[in-house]
Order: sequence, then C-alpha cells, then structure tokens
Amino acid sequence: MAKTGLASRLYRGEADLNIVGRRKLWFGVAGVLVLIAVFSFAIRGFSLGIEFAGGNSFQVPASVGTLTQAEDKVNAALQAKGGGAEVVTAQKVGSTSGEYYELRTSQLTAEQANAAKTEMAQSFGIQPDQISGSQVSEAWGSQVTSRAVLGLLIFIAVVAIYLILRFEWRMAVASIASLLTNLVLTAGIYSLVGFEVTPSTIIGFLTILGFALYDVVVVFDKVQENTRGITANNNMTYGEAANLALNQSLMRSLNTSVVALLPVGGLLFIGAGLLGAGTLKDLGLVLFVGMAVAFLTSILLATPLLVLLKNQDPRISAHNKRVLARRGAIARGEVAPKGAPRVAQADEAIDPEAAALAGSAPKVGARPVGKRPTGARGGRPAGGGGNRPGGAKRR
Repeated sequence: MAKTGLASRLYRGEADLNIVGRRKLWFGVAGVLVLIAVFSFAIRGFSLGIEFAGGNSFQVPASVGTLTQAEDKVNAALQAKGGGAEVVTAQKVGSTSGEYYELRTSQLTAEQANAAKTEMAQSFGIQPDQISGSQVSEAWGSQVTSRAVLGLLIFIAVVAIYLILRFEWRMAVASIASLLTNLVLTAGIYSLVGFEVTPSTIIGFLTILGFALYDVVVVFDKVQENTRGITANNNMTYGEAANLALNQSLMRSLNTSVVALLPVGGLLFIGAGLLGAGTLKDLGLVLFVGMAVAFLTSILLATPLLVLLKNQDPRISAHNKRVLARRGAIARGEVAPKGAPRVAQADEAIDPEAAALAGSAPKVGARPVGKRPTGARGGRPAGGGGNRPGGAKRR
C-alpha cells in the first residue's frame, strides 16, 4: 500500500504534531523575541527615511557613471559645501524622461543645498539645472505616522467586533494578541537589521494586518467546527480537539503563505535586487518579513493562546477533568473502553450445562409451548357448551 502524504496524515491527525501541547515553549520563545525587539527599539531605534527624519533629496542623471561613483562624488561635495552632511540612501530610479540616481542626504539649509548642488555639477561635469533637489520636513512624516496609528486602532476595533460576533471574545483576544506580536516582531527585525523606514514601509505594515488575520480566522473556523458540542462526550479534551484542527489546517496555511510569499519575493529579489527598481524595495521587504512572521504567529501563538483562555472556562475545565479521569480509570482497568466487548466478572460466571438448561427453561409468565390437544378450542368438546353436556339444547 502506498504511503499517504503529509497533508492527508495531518488532516486525519496521524502526523501527531503536538503544537498546542508545547505552548509553554512557544510562549517562552515569543516572549524572548518580543523583549529583544523592545530593547532594540529603546537602544538602536529605527533607521528613518527623510520623510520621517527630514532631509534633502538630489536627482542626478544616470549618465554620470555608476551609482557608487555618483554616491562618492555627492559625499565629497557635501563634505566641502554641505557642512559635513552625508548621503543616507542612494538608489537608481527610472521615469519617462530617463533613468537617474536619487540620493537622499541628512538635513541641509537652503544655502548649503544650493552650494552642494553647484559643487556636484562641477564634479559631474554637467550643468546645475540638470540636478534637481527637494527638501522634506519631518513634520510630514509625523502626520503620516499619527494617521497610520489611528488607522491601526480603528482596524483592530472593527476586527475585534467582527471576531466576537463570528466566534467569541476569547478567539478575538487570541487573534489580536497574535496580530500585535506579529507587528512587534516585524518592527524588531527592521530595528535590528537597520532597514530604512519609509512611507512604503508603513503601507506594508498595514497590508500585512489583513493577511495575518486571514490565516488566524481560517484556523479558528476549524477549531470551532471540531469543538462544537465537545462537552457532550468524554473522548477528547478541548486542547486535543484544537490541536487536531491545527493539524488539519496546517497544510492550507502553509500553502497560502508560500503562494503569497512567492510573488512578494519576486518583487523584492528580482524587481528591487536584479532589475534595480529601488522604489519596490521598501514595500517588498516589509511584506516579505511580515507575511513570514504572520504564518509563524498564527500557528504557534494564536491557537495555543486560545486553548489557554478556554481552559479557564469552568465548563471546559470540568470537561477536561472528566476526560482525564475516564482515561485514568481505563488505564487501571476499572472501565472498559468504548466499543470493547463486555467481560463477565468472576461472580457472574456460570456452568455451561446450567446455562443450557436455563436457556431451555420457560420464562416466568410464559404460556406453555407444548402441542395442543386436538379439537376445537384447545381440547374443549366440539360444539362448545362449557360444563353443559354436549349437544343438549335449552328449550
């Protein structure tokens, strides 16, 4: 017989991936990672783009040389005329008018920006009007951040209401806790690695919210299906039923995540890496990191946290105790497993010959089964009449 695939064994619960049973391990790992992320926020902070930190941007034609050469010459011009400012980021950008290099620098005054622009033109051997520049205030980034936070709070409130109406409040709490953990861990990766935070990053953060919740809702829908009416039998605890649902939906979650990560990976590695589309890098990076973390948190945190909350319910707690008590009684031989043939006790054993005689004896109150006498009405005289002589007629 051919071996069944992993997906089939997961759905039938044969793979025996005890994810819920190891929830203390997952909670511990998540707690450590969250602490690392928080310490990174406090110590390293974030690498903010000029939209959030403020700064200047210069666009230089790509015909001046390679991106590295352009960055070196701009840095030299900034050291000479820009008061010690330097290039923060540099990328190649294409437009209808041709390709150019966009170099973002730290904050410059208007006089420093004009002087640096003139120095760049002389260094590149082009006219100053071929170099365009702009200045961005950090106030714009503050407005974007405040609106993004407001949108996040509204989103969480709406989602919480939906999950409470669709499932229950414990599932809503577990979903939102998993979502917030996902955001903190993604932001922690940005802080630790030093990825630049831009408006595209904020858009990506808001985008992964829906993906993370979609995966959790799919798992919780299966959990609700498996645990409906669970207290009516003593075969499975709530945690075991939830773990079975997690196994049954694991392949679906994995396939969904892989299918979603493939185009995002293409956007990041091919579009931004190979083709040099730098404007796609920030959006693709946050989507790739956020979706990968969302898959892990939805599997390893959301359902185990739900089981922890449900076990506090007195009705579920009593049910779990009944299941465990019944299993203990079966292990001690005090109770026969469901479906097992009943074994006669020692004091109920009887002699085979006595059993045969007992089987042939009539039951109490039963009519005799012997052959009836011939004649009408079971042996009565023909013609009836009871005690009266047969054939006599009353005149």
